[in-house]
Amino acid sequence: MDDRRQALDHIRQSYLAQPDHLTKYCRLEQTLLTLIEQRWQDGQRLPGHRTLCGALGMARNTLAGVIENLIRQGHLVTDHGKGTWICKHSPARGRQVADIGPISRRAGELLNDVGASPLQSGAFVPGVPDIVHFPIARWRQLYSRITVPHNTLLLSYASGGYGPLKRAIAGYLARWRGIDCGLDQIVITEGAHHGLQLCALTLADDGDRAVMDSPFYWGARNVFQAGGLEIDHAIWEPRHGYVGSLPRPRPRLLYFTGTHHYPLGVASVSAHKQGLIDSLEPDWILEDDYEFGDGDHRELAFDPETGNQILIGSFSKLMFPGLRLGYLIVPRGLSTAINQVRTGVFREGRLLDQAVLATFIDDGDLDRWCRRMAQAYLERQQRLHDLLVGTPGVTDVSPPAGNISLSLSLAPTLDDERLSQHLLNRHHLVTRPLSRVCGPGDHRRGLILGVGMVEGEALERQGRRLAEGIREFVDQQR
Repeated sequence: MDDRRQALDHIRQSYLAQPDHLTKYCRLEQTLLTLIEQRWQDGQRLPGHRTLCGALGMARNTLAGVIENLIRQGHLVTDHGKGTWICKHSPARGRQVADIGPISRRAGELLNDVGASPLQSGAFVPGVPDIVHFPIARWRQLYSRITVPHNTLLLSYASGGYGPLKRAIAGYLARWRGIDCGLDQIVITEGAHHGLQLCALTLADDGDRAVMDSPFYWGARNVFQAGGLEIDHAIWEPRHGYVGSLPRPRPRLLYFTGTHHYPLGVASVSAHKQGLIDSLEPDWILEDDYEFGDGDHRELAFDPETGNQILIGSFSKLMFPGLRLGYLIVPRGLSTAINQVRTGVFREGRLLDQAVLATFIDDGDLDRWCRRMAQAYLERQQRLHDLLVGTPGVTDVSPPAGNISLSLSLAPTLDDERLSQHLLNRHHLVTRPLSRVCGPGDHRRGLILGVGMVEGEALERQGRRLAEGIREFVDQQR
């Protein structure tokens, strides 16, 4: 009984120390994972569910969901009606898919490799924009204006996308990227991943090669891998361009991120991209404007007049992730084939959302939002840059920019995966280790950070906590 009372005190203290903006589910899950990893012994019994719910002010179904997830991961075991115990040496851990029915080789590779973190909320989560300040009242007003009885056609399947949205996108790209494209070149997608999937389905076959930068955007790599493509990497360094041995020439696809390299968070260099294009002579060139930035750096290799280049864009990173709308700018004549592939495999829809987005752009709301957030992200990155420069073990911090991501370079002797786990367990900070997204031969170490979820005093506090966590880890290594 004393052990369970002590465990309850541990849980309560750790739970209250979690960031307030996390959901109760995430706060409890991280609390239990940290205590299992750092404080509790194998076989220790948890307090009863009713006791935990009362102490934390939590609903029974929320607690049950967390417990069930940790049991599935092998961190806990339970005997219904008798209790739940810590399991630190379960043979089930590390092979979470072994006991289910046969799955595809592609699925196995995806499950065993780097993917999106289950934690998508927290101070420095990469790739998540600021959703707190988004003008949701304005969005709701536009939605009400669009959804009137005479607009029932917006409830049907789409056919190639909503025309007014294509016109709005064309104007938007002309203003922010200096790109002049025809409406027949625009394909509306359900986000960047969907656009990449359409390109892979339409332009490549199983076993074809795709070449990506190292470090690479894991989301794009996962889409290509799921499509049966072989992946090669070209190592890119911002100051030097592509270094080391280049992949074999004539890949089917060559993939770049856009004006800002992701995940490094630095301005890309169009001359470097063009040099790689000239060396490899790919069949198709895909450029993903993932980190849209502030419009001052137009370092795109993309040219809408070429016959083999495609630009991929997403409004999810500009506005809010749940929107799931984006676009492709394709060579003239290709849009028909891509739209037919889309209709045959996925069907089309989302016309209501497309109509609201078109009005949001036409009324100038998106331009105002982009200018506001570019300035906000720049200020946040500048403050975080100042807090982290000079921290032991940190050799470089990417220069401040008007986009949501930045990166730290670490001394090559530091294990960035262990550091990332240390920051999560000890300081409840979600970061991504750079080494996990570096290809063969690229031995860089670092952390990938986002500034979309933190600002003001919270940024100051969490930035200092981040610096302190890195300092702690470096001291431990010594």
